[in-house]
Amino acid sequence: MVAAKRMWFRCLAFVASTGSMILAQPAQVSAPYPPSQVIRRIDWAPKETIIRKAHDSDNWPMTWADDDALYTAYGDGSGFEPFVPEKLSLGFAKVTGAPSAFSGENLRASSLEQRGGGRRGRKASGLLCVDSVLYLWARNATNSQLAWSEDHGATWSWADWKFTNSFGCPTFLNFGRNYAGARDQFVYIYSPDTDSAYEVVDRLVLARVPKTDIRDRAAYEFFTGLHAGQAAWSPDVGSRGAVFSAAGLGYRVGISHSSGLNRFLLAQPIPTAASRDGAGRIDTRFAGGLAVYDAPTPWGPWTTAFFTMQWDVGPGDSASFPTKWMSTDGKTLHLVFSWDDNFCVRRAQLKLPD
Repeated sequence: MVAAKRMWFRCLAFVASTGSMILAQPAQVSAPYPPSQVIRRIDWAPKETIIRKAHDSDNWPMTWADDDALYTAYGDGSGFEPFVPEKLSLGFAKVTGAPSAFSGENLRASSLEQRGGGRRGRKASGLLCVDSVLYLWARNATNSQLAWSEDHGATWSWADWKFTNSFGCPTFLNFGRNYAGARDQFVYIYSPDTDSAYEVVDRLVLARVPKTDIRDRAAYEFFTGLHAGQAAWSPDVGSRGAVFSAAGLGYRVGISHSSGLNRFLLAQPIPTAASRDGAGRIDTRFAGGLAVYDAPTPWGPWTTAFFTMQWDVGPGDSASFPTKWMSTDGKTLHLVFSWDDNFCVRRAQLKLPD
């Protein structure tokens, strides 16, 4: 497998250096998990129906807050129209309305906003609202750092600690409005197992923390694996194990719980040869694959609801299904992603077993 991965990256380097249109793919081009028996198929609305706003901004993690609004953060842009006057690497916004007729509003917050293009500036990788408090993970912070707001984004405080071992691009598992419908009293955090947000890896890792202690680094535990069929945890980040394995396919993820299906949905852009820029760097805004996996618990077992190595549009830097925009029966979802540097919304219709 190591040799296969090396060959893949040699192919990518060849494509980048020669400009060849040959699309080199990793040795594993099939889904890493078996087909879902709960979600038989995902039918995407035609690409012509994708709603695109906030041009020239990307990222867009989301959470459903107590005031019924969706809160989000953008990177390397100026947010929703009317744009903020300067380009931010981390800006904040509020989204209200239905997925077919929503509006976005930029929220200025000097205590949160960051500047610096690409990996030179901090960017949001995860958002969560718990007990009326907004929590945000910022990546590109050696490795990641937590911030929170008790006034719906007007002012922010930063933790005096960081994750410095793995967790380079962490995101929260989102449940319902203001964390309603959570399976227990914990908050869950996923990340590719790397110090960077710009690497393709073989696995994802998982941490949890009591929802009352999110700001306390000493309260975090790390998933080590399944023991006698039960999830096991350790306070030692060095003991972390894989919560999700996909050789050569691990990248940034969005995780949300569908109350209608009682399933956990993991959405993930897949970097391919087509999603490398001229220098060989990953750029899934304009081209790449997309995968959606589902599971009955936050740690699996995972199955595949949708998998393609080349989606019909760019999957963006990250992708997620906001829980507010899920139908009650769980059959209709809306994916938020950053194709072509926009806030994009695409309807997904789930085909369930007869």
